[in-house]
Amino acid sequence: MKDLILRPVTQDNWQEALKLRVHPAQLRFVAEYEPIAAIALAKAYIHLGGATWTPFAVYQDASMVGFFELARWTDAPDQCWIFHFFIDQRYQGRGYGKAALACLIDLVRREHEAPNALLLVVHPENKPAQQLYSAAGFRLTGTVRWGEPVYRLALGDGP
Repeated sequence: MKDLILRPVTQDNWQEALKLRVHPAQLRFVAEYEPIAAIALAKAYIHLGGATWTPFAVYQDASMVGFFELARWTDAPDQCWIFHFFIDQRYQGRGYGKAALACLIDLVRREHEAPNALLLVVHPENKPAQQLYSAAGFRLTGTVRWGEPVYRLALGDGP
């Protein structure tokens, strides 16, 4: 597989992002509503919870194949959170999720100011996502946020 490219969602590609979908049975694992990107863009616009939300599209060549959003809170600058990470249903099962997650981790290490942890929540019934994140080095923290277990990937020298 060629390298995937991560691009911020902007005025040039936001409408394409709105077309991305997961299988209907997966929706409850990624967002409460469709289109998923609309929820993410709204969070970025209103700075939900006082966070800075940055939506990204995942590209394979010229095709948008996935989506995710990063969030940072000013009271926890050493942490970066992943939300709404998914691969469009048309591209699932081809290794894009694993490759996109690796690119995402690299992006945070390269371009974000000194985070020592990357965090996310995973629906307790979403076994494929739990396996994906665990294989990438994320570990359960033993805490629950928004009703879901928190996973953490250490990035730096912090705890």
